[in-house]
Amino acid sequence: MSDLAKDPWAKLRAATPARIGLGRAGAAMPTKATLEFQFAHARARDAVHSELNVEMLANDLLPLETIQVASAAADRVTYLRRPDLGRTLGQGEAAKLTEQNPCDIAFVVADGLSSTAMQSHAAPVIRHTLPKLQGLGIGPVIIATQARVAIGDEIGAAIGAKLTVLLVGERPGLTVADSLGAYLTYEPRPGTRDSARNCLSNIHTQGGMDYETAATKIAWLCREALRRGLTGTGLKENAAAIAQADSGPALR
Repeated sequence: MSDLAKDPWAKLRAATPARIGLGRAGAAMPTKATLEFQFAHARARDAVHSELNVEMLANDLLPLETIQVASAAADRVTYLRRPDLGRTLGQGEAAKLTEQNPCDIAFVVADGLSSTAMQSHAAPVIRHTLPKLQGLGIGPVIIATQARVAIGDEIGAAIGAKLTVLLVGERPGLTVADSLGAYLTYEPRPGTRDSARNCLSNIHTQGGMDYETAATKIAWLCREALRRGLTGTGLKENAAAIAQADSGPALR
C-alpha cells in the first residue's frame, strides 16, 4: 500500500504549514499533534508578552547610531489593552529627537506584537537594505518600545525625514511567531492614513520572505517613493522592475 493510500492527507500537509489532517485518537487529537499545538501557542504568547532587549538590538545595529524612545503605553499590559497609546510618543520622548539634515530615510524599529521578530530580524533586514540605498541620506535608527505602526509618523516628522521605513513585529500565529512587517510612509506626519503606506509582510526565516528579497523590495519602494513623492495606494510594486534592479550592479 502506498504512503498516499495509507494517509490521503500527506500530500496536502506537505504543501502547507497549516494544521490539516491531523488525525485523532478517540475523540481527541493524537498526542503528538496536541503537544505541537501547545508548543506553538506558547511561542506565540511569549512573542507577544516578552520585552524587547533594546541594548542587545542596539549592539546588533552597531556602528549605526540608534535612539531609543517609548510610546505613551507605560507597560506591556497597557500596550495590549490600549492600542491608541502605542501610536503616539510618551510624554517628553519627542525631546530625544532632533531634525536630521539631510535625512531622506529614517528606519524606525517598533516591537509591535512580536518582540521576538524584532529581536531576530530587524538588524539583518536593515543591514541587507542599506547597501541598496547608497546616495541617500539615512538618519539614525529609532528603536521604539510598546509601539505600533502609526508612531513612525510622529517620529518621522520630528526628525524631518522625507520617508520612514518602520519595521514592526507582526501579530504571531500558531505557525510563525516571529514574522516581521515593513511599512513605508512618505512625508510622515501625525494623522497619516494607512492607505498612504506601503507594506511588506511575512519577513522571517521559516519559509517567509528572506532578508535579501525584503531588502530589494524595500529599497526599490524607497527610491520610487522619493522619486514620485508618494507612498500608499498610488505606488504599486513592480515585480519586473524590482527583479531587473536586483540583477544590476546597484539600484539607482
